[in-house]
Amino acid sequence: MKKKLIIVLVILMLLIAVLCGSFFIYTSDYYHATETCGAALSSDSIVTVKKTDTGYLFDGPSEDNALIFYPGAKVESPAYAPLLHRMASEGIDVFLVDMPFNIAFFGRDKASDILSEYKSSYNNWYLAGHSLGGVVASMYAAGDNGNSIDGMIFLASYPYEKLPDDMPCLLITGSEDKVIDHKALEDSRSLLPSSAVFRTIEGGNHAQFGDYGEQKGDGTALISASEQQEETVDIIVEKFL
Repeated sequence: MKKKLIIVLVILMLLIAVLCGSFFIYTSDYYHATETCGAALSSDSIVTVKKTDTGYLFDGPSEDNALIFYPGAKVESPAYAPLLHRMASEGIDVFLVDMPFNIAFFGRDKASDILSEYKSSYNNWYLAGHSLGGVVASMYAAGDNGNSIDGMIFLASYPYEKLPDDMPCLLITGSEDKVIDHKALEDSRSLLPSSAVFRTIEGGNHAQFGDYGEQKGDGTALISASEQQEETVDIIVEKFL
């Protein structure tokens, strides 16, 4: 009996070791921010960039509007610095979240950490995410946490759960995006308020909402990443400011 127990324990330990090894291999292979992101992580005359306990704060001229941003799966957070620096300069301060293992599922409630510290500093709070980051952000906003959120922004993404009927929602996709599940995007309309706004950036693809190079399976963009991000910010500002 004791011998059988030892064999079972050894098998279990081997299985755990294999699973842990597979998880490590999976999460260690991720998209890195390009060199162009370095400048966007630096402060300038309009936006002050600060490292925080949860990631980064892009502190621009706004005293009313703030946004919490969840990165896409297996993309390191600094890859979104160019987009978010530009957004802060246009009137929405941004809290960029570092996710455990670069996967938002492991940090779904990170927004609560930011809100608990900074809630009183702004009148309006928005939640946004790219790809899987948007899906996970919607899971956070769908529950009681939705009372703290004044609007949801999905970049190449869509909700996973039903969102409050009175929550303003904006969904932005690229015309050349070959990564997003277009059927799931269409089916998600039933989870969105009837007032949800859908916008398509002509020539944009999935990856260029960030700056991390080409993404496997994505379409070829017909515009630059800078152009796609500039149009993205313009759409967001038009909707929420």
